[in-house]
Amino acid sequence: MYQPIIEDSPGVDYNSPALQRHKSLRFLKDQFARWGVAVGGLGVIVAILLIFIYLLYEVVPLFKSAEIQEQATWTQQFERGSPTLYQSIEEQAELALNVSSSGALAFTATHTGEQKYNFSLPLPAGTSLTSITEDTANANLLAAGLSTGQVIIFKHDYKITWPDDKRLITPVITYPYGENALDLITNGTSAELLSLSDGEEQLLISGYSGRQLYMTAFTKEEDFLTEEITLEETSVTLPLINGDVNSVLIDPEQHWLFVQSGSDQLNLININNINQPYQLSEIDLTAGSEKVQTMTFLLGGASLLVGDDSGNISQWFMVRNDQNKWRLEQIRSFKLEDAAITQIIPERRRKGFLASDVQGNVGIFYTTAERTLLTEKLADSNIDQLTISPRSNYLLIRDSEGSTRFFSLDNEHPEVSMSALWGEVWYEGYQEPEYIWQSSASNNDFEPKLSLTPLAFGTLKAAFYAMLLATPLAIAGAIYTAYFMAPGMRRKVKPVIELMEALPTVILGFLAGLWLAPLIENNLPGIFALLIFVPLGILTFAFVWDSLPGRIRHAIPDGYQAALLIPVVIISGGVAMGMNEILETVMFGGDMRTWLTSELGIPYDQRNALVVGLAMGFAVIPTIFSIAEDSIFSVPKHLSYGSLALGATPWQTLMRVVLLTASPGIFSAVMIGMGRAVGETMIVLMATGNTPIMDANIFEGMRTLAANIAVEMPESEVGSSHFRILFLAALVLFLFTFVVNTAAEMVRHRLRKKYSSL
Repeated sequence: MYQPIIEDSPGVDYNSPALQRHKSLRFLKDQFARWGVAVGGLGVIVAILLIFIYLLYEVVPLFKSAEIQEQATWTQQFERGSPTLYQSIEEQAELALNVSSSGALAFTATHTGEQKYNFSLPLPAGTSLTSITEDTANANLLAAGLSTGQVIIFKHDYKITWPDDKRLITPVITYPYGENALDLITNGTSAELLSLSDGEEQLLISGYSGRQLYMTAFTKEEDFLTEEITLEETSVTLPLINGDVNSVLIDPEQHWLFVQSGSDQLNLININNINQPYQLSEIDLTAGSEKVQTMTFLLGGASLLVGDDSGNISQWFMVRNDQNKWRLEQIRSFKLEDAAITQIIPERRRKGFLASDVQGNVGIFYTTAERTLLTEKLADSNIDQLTISPRSNYLLIRDSEGSTRFFSLDNEHPEVSMSALWGEVWYEGYQEPEYIWQSSASNNDFEPKLSLTPLAFGTLKAAFYAMLLATPLAIAGAIYTAYFMAPGMRRKVKPVIELMEALPTVILGFLAGLWLAPLIENNLPGIFALLIFVPLGILTFAFVWDSLPGRIRHAIPDGYQAALLIPVVIISGGVAMGMNEILETVMFGGDMRTWLTSELGIPYDQRNALVVGLAMGFAVIPTIFSIAEDSIFSVPKHLSYGSLALGATPWQTLMRVVLLTASPGIFSAVMIGMGRAVGETMIVLMATGNTPIMDANIFEGMRTLAANIAVEMPESEVGSSHFRILFLAALVLFLFTFVVNTAAEMVRHRLRKKYSSL
């Protein structure tokens, strides 16, 4: 049979110039749209990858180990028979101070070994230095013990000038309590194992000589006119110590005296009252037969670092027990090598330290993060002096033969480890390990607490309560609007709800923090009564409505009945709030907040998760509603018509056909809403109290990852550990969103595949 082709159709010319131009233009538009969509999609992928790469670029240095590089080697000659007792480096690491037993103070250029400045301590005739120690709170304040049992206290400072635009560092030696030696040991024997603590009101010096422990307290009195400080001396009688004393330390707060004696015994002496010191306890510092070799304070003086002859280094600090009594607790331990530890040198501004052993090995450690950052053999024999600069960027090592080596040190972010970020950490002064975020403090001895766990917990807590409110309301509203509501009413309701999404979140946060939070606090029983009165009001109205004559019910057009619920909800809500005072008086003794705290032990914070759930739920509802409603409304009508034609009720059709077909879209709506809740910043920032605590209590606040970034990023130092950890928090949010969206897409694909045959 003959089939006419298009070209043979009478009266139509498909090859006219106008149609050819139309076809060409349409082809160009199609190609442009195709490539535009492709380029746009690839651009989005590339932008996301670039964001991910940049976040990694900022985060990766956090987990980098320490690196050391030799800068110079030199030999410095001192007087014969005058060994070096003390060595330090100034702030800029250009000058090194060496103190010899003759009282000579030599300042040497660290890069060349050239002696730049020389000073001498005002020693009495015929005396020499036998020991030297730093103040536990001020490394530049030193106490030099003399062979006569006396002590000279001096301080080394540095003056910086810029002649000819070149930096010149000039050392200055001062004597804050005079050049005359202070008496410590009265029998004339040499002062050994000195310990110095200079407080605001009192100066304490302790030493050991002739198998006896000595301590002298100097009370400070300042002249108001001349600001001159005079010292009033008081001899302190300390408890007797069994065995030979190897180390003596006074804590900066002048509450405790730590005396290490024998092989591993630590005697803890309470010196809070210098007139009646007493020994609190005696502790074994090693678990086995190891012998303690050295002991010193970590930065701040709250922790003790103890090294033994097996290469172990342990950290100890004072902890209160359940009976509010103090005990010394071993917190963590480190390992250098299998040789005896000879020196432990704390860093000046961080909770890290260096350690050396008899074989010349040097290790760099950080306590809070429990990181071993570097272990390297830097000398062929025992290291006589080991020094780190105040900025922890240079090392100075002097061996027993007088050779000095100067190293640069790259160790920018020792505070960070996976255990410090995500695990429980036992911080100084705490009774047990905890998850804590506290990135800064007012003092220089602060131990950074950089756990991201409370922030991640707060993020999930805020999202949970927001989704708990938003999900059922948004999905139920979407179901009714798309399936039951009259088209005319739907055209008005849907745009109004979607318009809610345009409200700035900062406005919602402002209203939540300043209006909603006080409202909930003052009407707490009424708020919870809403959960009972509003559903009861709706059910009661539904029962009454169903009981009305048909002519009344049919007077309302089908699909418009929901409008009748508006006054019902308003009236039932008003009744619930109106009964607030009655319920609070009858059931909670007039104050529900006090009742919650005293009777149930549940603390109440004005800006809490309940406020966030209401405010952020309000912000998330439009997102979930809009996507879910479109998904339900887009279900082909022939599916629902066919189900109804086969005898199913509208409700059965909804549950078994419409919702199953729309389930991929509904699931996507919930996941997108959750992503919005997880990444929300301003609402949680203004309505939660912004406290990084881990408590599931709905009446307590929280801090989220996003809010923490917004609060602390402007105050963080660029390139610092704090700065990079905030980028790590952003990376965690990025990965969380990526994982959730990937999982959601997989589930959505399976749902679509499963129900596509309906």
